[in-house]
Amino acid sequence: MCKLSAQDVANYFLSLPDEEAGDSISNLKLQKLCYYAQGFHLAFFDKPLFDDQIEAWQHGPVIRHLYHKYKEHGALGIPAIKKFDLSIYSKKVHELLDEIYKLYGQYSALRLSQFTHLEPPWKEAYERGAGLISHKSMKDYFKTLIVKND
Repeated sequence: MCKLSAQDVANYFLSLPDEEAGDSISNLKLQKLCYYAQGFHLAFFDKPLFDDQIEAWQHGPVIRHLYHKYKEHGALGIPAIKKFDLSIYSKKVHELLDEIYKLYGQYSALRLSQFTHLEPPWKEAYERGAGLISHKSMKDYFKTLIVKND
């Protein structure tokens, strides 16, 4: 299994919407889905899903190079990806990304942005003007959201 990039995670999410049913993912929504994937991966597995930095921007967490790649779409949906290599995703990652999409994909980009504004990783980085959201702050926060079945 090769190391994933934020683009690999974005591609996974962009392969899921049903455009014929009017479902699509905007740049803003894609950013939040990647943030949640990174946060929960850190919480469950104690290591990052991808190495790309997540920054605290005005409208929530952003991966700069993904933003620039998809900014031409504005608030509109990014075209779904039809073909990509699913074999690069482990079973654990595949399940995690499906779960993230199931939990957060149902919300609008604006709603996801509002969620992130209430969460310590973005809020603290943004208020400090730090720019980057640390893996530690994400891991610490997302661990509080995990329900233990002991």
